[in-house]
Amino acid sequence: MFADTLLGLERAHLLRLVAWGAGSVLAGTLLVALVVLRRAAGPAALVRHFGVQTAAWGVVNLAIAGWAWRGLALRDHAGARGLERFLWLNLGLDAGYVGVGMTLALTGWVVGRRLGAVGAGAAVVVQGLALLLLDGVLVQQLRGVV
Repeated sequence: MFADTLLGLERAHLLRLVAWGAGSVLAGTLLVALVVLRRAAGPAALVRHFGVQTAAWGVVNLAIAGWAWRGLALRDHAGARGLERFLWLNLGLDAGYVGVGMTLALTGWVVGRRLGAVGAGAAVVVQGLALLLLDGVLVQQLRGVV
């Protein structure tokens, strides 16, 4: 029962990651296409860089989810503890992404009003927060199982 429940939680987490990754690829691609089709300048740099970062992170998220899906298997207690430790590491990395994105956006704005850097930084913050939420949900779910 324990291993089946854990496997179901992992699958649900990866499906949420796939949904987020696919949505990111779609939204990012649409934003870049919108800027290219309108041939806009100025503030378009913010939207274009936000879109590029969003799409790129979506591709990475899809790749990670695909790689992890292939490795799904029933886990014993030690495997569950390893997963939990890995998720805590990911939560720290996710928080780091938010910090890096904020630094990039603020630096881009303060140093030279570089809207491209602001857009890219904002996208990194959004991705970091989303991953923090997704990983945090699984950590909370594991508390009832591990």
